Amino acid sequence: MSTKTKVKTQTKINKSKKANKHTKYIFVTGGVVSSLGKGLTAASLGSLFRARGFSVSLMKCDPYINVDPGTLSPFQHGEVFVTEDGTEADLDLGHYERFLDCNLGKNHSITTGQVYEKVIANERRGDYLGGTVQVIPHITDEIKRRIYMASESIPKKASSLKTNPPVDISIVEIGGTVGDIEGLPFLEAIRQIGLDLNSNQVAFVHLTYLPYLTKVEELKSKPTQHSVKALREIGIHPNFLICRSEKNVSLDVKKKISAQCSVRLENIISATDSNSIYEVPLALVSNKLDLQLLKHFNIAPKTLKLQKWKTLVANLKAQKKEVTIAVVGKYVHLKESYKSLHEALVHGSVANKVKIKIKYIDSEKITAKNIKTLLKGVGGVLVPGGFGHRAIEGKLVAINYARKNKIPFFGICLGLQMAIIEFAKNVCNLKSATSEEFITKPSDKKHCVIALMEGQKNQENRGASMRLGAYSCQLQTSSLISSIYKSKNISERHRHRYEFNNQYLPTLKQAGLVFSGVNKKMNLIEAIELKNHPWFIGVQFHPEFKSRPLKPHPLFVSFISAILKKESV
Repeated sequence: MSTKTKVKTQTKINKSKKANKHTKYIFVTGGVVSSLGKGLTAASLGSLFRARGFSVSLMKCDPYINVDPGTLSPFQHGEVFVTEDGTEADLDLGHYERFLDCNLGKNHSITTGQVYEKVIANERRGDYLGGTVQVIPHITDEIKRRIYMASESIPKKASSLKTNPPVDISIVEIGGTVGDIEGLPFLEAIRQIGLDLNSNQVAFVHLTYLPYLTKVEELKSKPTQHSVKALREIGIHPNFLICRSEKNVSLDVKKKISAQCSVRLENIISATDSNSIYEVPLALVSNKLDLQLLKHFNIAPKTLKLQKWKTLVANLKAQKKEVTIAVVGKYVHLKESYKSLHEALVHGSVANKVKIKIKYIDSEKITAKNIKTLLKGVGGVLVPGGFGHRAIEGKLVAINYARKNKIPFFGICLGLQMAIIEFAKNVCNLKSATSEEFITKPSDKKHCVIALMEGQKNQENRGASMRLGAYSCQLQTSSLISSIYKSKNISERHRHRYEFNNQYLPTLKQAGLVFSGVNKKMNLIEAIELKNHPWFIGVQFHPEFKSRPLKPHPLFVSFISAILKKESV
């Protein structure tokens, strides 16, 4: 590369670091312990500003060195959320999309791995003109560049990927806890942003924890003081504190925290646990956090239009009738593994004016002998996605029981594949029917009704290499799923490597399995269903990723409706 080309490249990199003067930035950090609800806080704030008529962007910065969470175990990280553009992201992006009813993408989720990958690529290309590559400025500059890039545009609404001009407010969540060594480059980057921009253009919101000691019946503020001290030592002075605790934080305790942490008294918020995550925006409104932030930014508040959200929360509280759904999965020991699924079922229950009780069942513990006991009192069975051969037998037993006993059944991703295998085994008498994914040695390969997709056969890397993101699907006219969507053409998000083996389509179709959804371009089966059954649908995609509290996904609404209809007979 010539010196002239290098200079041009370096100039381009330098220019991309600059923030626009319009956008206001809110940085959300956490201290003392993890899992304080930074993501929900960011999503709730975003929904409030959106409800006031401001354009909002949300972004998650994850300090781990993985390039993305796609290869992380659900037991370590929880759900992998998939966006329209195929980005595998932290589950907090699911909160962002649901609370704001918008589609995010690759610009709204970054990790340490991505940042280092980009900086190293720049260095190999010679972009740094032979300079020593360091955490400061190169890593921090790349983090800043990505933060600014995320605020440049955001989808207008959930059904559109067209972008706006720079947003009014950009909310950036920094993952992890203050004090973690992995998070230091991100904290340094946002410290620099606070210095680069005017003080009324940046706000630091810090979540902290106040433990309650039952013996002395007292909230202890010392951990909060130390957390803020650690943040200030980095050079970040929080403007707002959200104090998570089991009990309401008294005025006296707030005054103590204000004096010790140099945070204005009116900017210290008491946040106790809510019965529903959808109550969090209302709790923040009652504490006037959104108004205090607008005051900090010198922005005149617009009218808050929150009636639909208030109605949602009221409906959640008002329902008395309850339905029970069994989620038969492999990762049930960590409920966060099925976060979007859980919320989609809640959305569907609100639409049907009932409470939802989700019974998580470990498929590894299911046998033909105990299945009747395990599913006692259950109105519907849902088998979600998953990977690997572990615990598949229990899923087959559950699906077989639901099919034979006319219990409404919903299979998602692996759930669809297991439903096909169960049908092939027990209806078509293909006793060795299986998935190519479950084959441990070539000699076991027999009736693989589920096979590795053609484009996956030469794939060496595991990360970001599946069929990811939104794909179109054509629904069969007069099918149940077509009547649910009220459309013949749909688009849904995917995350899988294996698909139905079309060689077995004539056999299964003749036996009564309805192939009701297909991707015509790739000739891939996307949906199946059974006739003469109250509700039996399997889909290869993940409809839970597109469900919203105010716009519940039709499949979940219909699934719960079918349960109610069967129970009323």
